[in-house]
Amino acid sequence: MTELKFLVEKAQDSITAAETLLQKPFPGFAASRAYYAMFYLAQAFLLNKGLTFSSHAAVIAAFGKEYAKTKLLDPKFHKYLILSQSERNVGDYGIGESVYQEDAAKLITWAKEFLEVAKEHLL
Repeated sequence: MTELKFLVEKAQDSITAAETLLQKPFPGFAASRAYYAMFYLAQAFLLNKGLTFSSHAAVIAAFGKEYAKTKLLDPKFHKYLILSQSERNVGDYGIGESVYQEDAAKLITWAKEFLEVAKEHLL
């Protein structure tokens, strides 16, 4: 399996996990999985251009530069990535803060939309 396909499949698995976590309900963990789905897809898009990065910030910045600013993809996907990282940070590290059920559900919807675009462009 190619690394590109692996990242897309890992994103799909993360979406499935996010949906399961949301039903339990664990919205913070669901938001984290939804973010990671989008993060893996951003990595896949960058890999498709021969680009790899080791940090989340570098992936997000490069995705914005290569795909949002150039409008190769709708810039909303870069926005989704940025906003979902913030929710992921609350879900994973927030003390005294919470991710709400509806916010986690919104992130899952964004991740599914991002996945469909990835399947159209990368596979």
